[in-house]
Amino acid sequence: MARIIAIANQKGGVGKTTTAVNLAASLAAAEQRTLLVDGDPQGNASSGIGLVRDEIGETVYDVLLDASRIEGAIVHGVQFKHLDVLPATPDLAGAEIELVSEDERELAMRRGLERVRDQYDYILIDCPPSLGLITLNMLAAADALLIPLQCEYYALEGLSQLLNTVHLVQQGVNPSLGIDGVVLTMYDARLNLSRQVATDAREYFGAKVFQSVVPRNIRLAEAPSFGKPIILYDVASVGAQAYMGVARELIEMGSSRRDASVNGTDHVA
Repeated sequence: MARIIAIANQKGGVGKTTTAVNLAASLAAAEQRTLLVDGDPQGNASSGIGLVRDEIGETVYDVLLDASRIEGAIVHGVQFKHLDVLPATPDLAGAEIELVSEDERELAMRRGLERVRDQYDYILIDCPPSLGLITLNMLAAADALLIPLQCEYYALEGLSQLLNTVHLVQQGVNPSLGIDGVVLTMYDARLNLSRQVATDAREYFGAKVFQSVVPRNIRLAEAPSFGKPIILYDVASVGAQAYMGVARELIEMGSSRRDASVNGTDHVA
């Protein structure tokens, strides 16, 4: 059964969609059955993985309004045999209004994903940068968060808002929501600031910070305009190597979690 991971940070421009697209592609390349859910009305994860907006049929919007439509909305085998995508278009923004009068409206995404989660090893959700009903749906559906953290000024300050949101979700719709890890993005080893943010993050989050660090990389920035994840655009680039490293760590984390479950020991998410 899939590990559902929401990739979230309420601060924009931190590499959230870049992480969702490239981590999903890296997991699929490692033959992990992966579903990428584009939960952002901007639809950048959908276009970044190579889907053409005018050719997209049903989307996350349809699934939020009717969970039974998820099977028809998923696009199979996108760029990789093991990568499926549940796309989004700007129509998704209207779902917040349409869901307002629904019972258990914050659980709409969970109902949809529960219908397909046994078909995957990983389900990655690209969350919107704002906190609204769509984001709440994504966090309510997730087992855990993965937080991209840019190695720039104010990065850690923005985290406090996200962690407050996580606490509220844990108190309400998803008590078991945990944090799987923090991915450092836009890292530049030449800058004292990058090194300081990385040090501060490791002091605060400890082992939850991934060892693989995503650097500033021109090829990584270019890839979305070609509708390709970085491992197809330039597999030799430092950006591609970084995301493949994050994927390896995530897979190892999953193996450890399963081993702990088999052995009857508790695992802290």
